Amino acid sequence: MSANQSPAGQQPTATYESAFLKACRREPVPHTPVWFMRQAGRSLPEYLKVREGIPMLESCERPELVAEITLQPVRRHHVDAAIYYSDIVVPLKAIGVDLDIKPGVGPVVQNPIRTRADLAQLRDLTPEDVWYVTEAIGLLTAELGEIPLIGFAGAPFTLASYLVEGGPSKNHEHTKALMYSDPQLWADLLDRLAEITSAFLKVQIEAGASAVQLFDSWVGALAPADYRRSVMPASAKVFDAVASYGVPRIHFGVGTGELLRLMGEAGADVVGVDWRVPLDEAARRVGPGKALQGNLDPAILFASTDAVEAKTREVLDAAAGLEGHVFNLGHGVMPSMDPDALSRLVEYVHTQTAR
Repeated sequence: MSANQSPAGQQPTATYESAFLKACRREPVPHTPVWFMRQAGRSLPEYLKVREGIPMLESCERPELVAEITLQPVRRHHVDAAIYYSDIVVPLKAIGVDLDIKPGVGPVVQNPIRTRADLAQLRDLTPEDVWYVTEAIGLLTAELGEIPLIGFAGAPFTLASYLVEGGPSKNHEHTKALMYSDPQLWADLLDRLAEITSAFLKVQIEAGASAVQLFDSWVGALAPADYRRSVMPASAKVFDAVASYGVPRIHFGVGTGELLRLMGEAGADVVGVDWRVPLDEAARRVGPGKALQGNLDPAILFASTDAVEAKTREVLDAAAGLEGHVFNLGHGVMPSMDPDALSRLVEYVHTQTAR
């Protein structure tokens, strides 16, 4: 356990009273906290400068660079939380899976997993495999002080979809074919990925992360019955594995309006909502006892300031009756977004919700 965490396994004491962690715990907040998925990245000129000539996965393995990139949006936008700069395939690369992130394409896996023998690619993840994560988070928590750091990992289904398809996929045909035709192999694959993901999140929490988010980017491709039967057990295993640390656990996926209640039932304390479902309706679907995160349509940021503020007001109004609300976009920051628009959005939410 990190030195800045209490013996009871609660969040690091320096960040415990932050607006972000209060909202995650569904406690009264001084203002609605804001952070953005992909806030550290290609929308920032300072990011492009420090990343110039450095491949994506290599950049994730340089602690000083990771710390700098993670801090950039905090300095510029004055967001209420930092999100650790990494990629969901980092733990897979760390255990020796032959993959790379191709510019303009995404993660590409050299030897896709299609048979039981292919599972041999997935050995256990140890803290030594990702030593750079521990080192980078140490640098970050020292610099962030009272600002929480969110650790993250890819959820078992989304990692499986990359491993089975061999790269990004619109229809996930190989993934679904494996899930339906060999349910035991599928269950074993997701269980192994749940172990790897759990280990990766534990490293981040023990190094000082104040919260964790499980990204299930592609799970919206599934019907609720398939999610409950074939995916939810593995996600629940991840959430259970980190429950004893006492840090908020956030669950997010895209196009998951029909899965919101199940995603909460998997063990999340905070359920992320994309822009397709209003937050008041999302709260009805999720049920009581969970905070919500979201959910401004990212594309709105390309509109006029007046239009952005009007749509933001709609999100805040829909969130007015929630037990806890963390403001975010309904998906990640786009590379071509104006950083100043994001800064104005943070200031607007803070001003409008100040108590």
